[in-house]
Amino acid sequence: MVDNSRGLDSAFGGTIKSSTAMAEVTRRLLDYIASGSLAEGDRLPPERQLATHMGVGRSAVREALAALEILGIVTVRPGSGTYLSGGTSELLPQTLSWGILLHSDKTRELIEVRQGLETQAALLAATRISDTSLTALREHTETMENSLGDYHRFVTADMLFHHELASGADNVLLRDTLQSVRSLIRVWVERALNDDDHARLTLAEHRAILAGLEAHDPIAAAEAMRRHMTSATERLLPTLDDESR
Repeated sequence: MVDNSRGLDSAFGGTIKSSTAMAEVTRRLLDYIASGSLAEGDRLPPERQLATHMGVGRSAVREALAALEILGIVTVRPGSGTYLSGGTSELLPQTLSWGILLHSDKTRELIEVRQGLETQAALLAATRISDTSLTALREHTETMENSLGDYHRFVTADMLFHHELASGADNVLLRDTLQSVRSLIRVWVERALNDDDHARLTLAEHRAILAGLEAHDPIAAAEAMRRHMTSATERLLPTLDDESR
């Protein structure tokens, strides 16, 4: 494990200038892991040290580590640190594939993939979802309604809605893939939600999805999700264009 300042500067490539730093931090961490600098069970450098060597805030490092934990690449132990979950040879194909997706020019494609997966999840969930999950979806929708002035809380409820819906589709692979994709684009989702009109539109779209699920109508649920994904993508794309300038 690299444990000196010069080595870490070399490993992580210096200051990150991007205003949307989480994806770049995650990519560099993946490169670091894939390089063989760590063995299974090794502890990664502390958040503060990583932030210093990449020239970013600790929040960007924390979000990146959370994304890697969702992907199963690292394990975060509160009060202890972040540890590599598996051996480098086992994780290499996974880290390389996600590393490719995390390059900024692939983010647009990642968003397109999410569109199809979310629509399929709604189609399946309409006939498979349980009453318990429907209750949870209603609660998340209510939280969104009560958080129109708190965009971070609103986005969190939005994400929980989609996670619950994917769980209701009763397809573990689909659920886990969607969760991974969402974790990687969340930073852009939060940036795209920047005014009350967008929040109200998003809330209305979620209500339409919920209505289709409550009616156990696969076509209505999938179409409502398709409209929501189209609308969400239209809000997300300008944030990517801003980032590329």
